[in-house]
Amino acid sequence: MQFASLGSGSKGNATLVRADDTLVMVDCGFSVRETVRRMSRLCADPSQLDAILVTHEHSDHSSGVAALSRKFQIPVYLTHGTFSTGRCDDSFDQCLFDCEDDFSIGSLSIKAVAVPHDAVEPCQYRLSSGGCTLGILTDLGSITPHVIDNFRACHGLLLEFNHDLPLLMGGPYPSHLKQRVSGDWGHLNNQQAVDLLAQINHVALRHLVVAHISEKNNSRRLAENALLSLLDSLDGVIFADQVDGFGWLDLT
Repeated sequence: MQFASLGSGSKGNATLVRADDTLVMVDCGFSVRETVRRMSRLCADPSQLDAILVTHEHSDHSSGVAALSRKFQIPVYLTHGTFSTGRCDDSFDQCLFDCEDDFSIGSLSIKAVAVPHDAVEPCQYRLSSGGCTLGILTDLGSITPHVIDNFRACHGLLLEFNHDLPLLMGGPYPSHLKQRVSGDWGHLNNQQAVDLLAQINHVALRHLVVAHISEKNNSRRLAENALLSLLDSLDGVIFADQVDGFGWLDLT
C-alpha cells in the first residue's frame, strides 16, 4: 500500500492511494491538464484511476473532479450532502454514501469519517489494505472523540497543520476570516494537530505527512517546533507542499 500527493494547500489538493492493482484519488482541486502533469511526475495516469473520493465541496478539493471524471470515465464517490451542493455535477458516475459508511473499491477498504468543517456533509477517510491503514485527515476545525477513535493506530497519516494561531491572529486576514479559519468548523492549527497525535498512538506511524499548510499563516519552522514538543525527532516526518506535494510513500 502506497500514497502520494499532487499538491496540498489552499490552491489545490489531490492525494493518490495505491494497493495492489487499485488506484484511487482523494479530492481533485486542479484542472485536468494540471492533474495529468502532476500525476506524470508520479509515473501515474488518470486512465489508471478506479475512483475519485471527495471529502467536501470546497473548490480546492473539488474543482477538478467532474472534468477529470468525465474525460477519463472515473466514478466519483461523495456524500449525499456534498452531492447536493452541485459542485461535482456532470461527473461520469456518482456513487453516494453517508458519513460513517464503509465500502470497498478493489483492494481498498474505506471508512468515511464525519468531521467538523464548514461544509454540507464533509468527511475524511481511513483506507486499509493488506493489514496496513492510512488516514487522510485535513479540513477540520476541532478534534472530537469520534475523530480520535477513527484515526487511532494508523500506519500512515496525512494530517492538517494549517496555521500557527498567533501568526494568523496577527496577520492580514480580515477578522471574520480569522474567526472562520480558527473556529471549531475551520482548520487545525499546529498545536491542535500535535494534541491529536498525542492521543492516537503516533508511535505506530511509519509515515506522518504534515499537510495543508497555509502559505500566509504558517511555516515549516513553526510546524516543526510544534512537532518537537511531542516527538524526539522529525525522522519519518514528510512535509507536503502546494507545488510538489510529495512522492510515493510505502506503508508495507
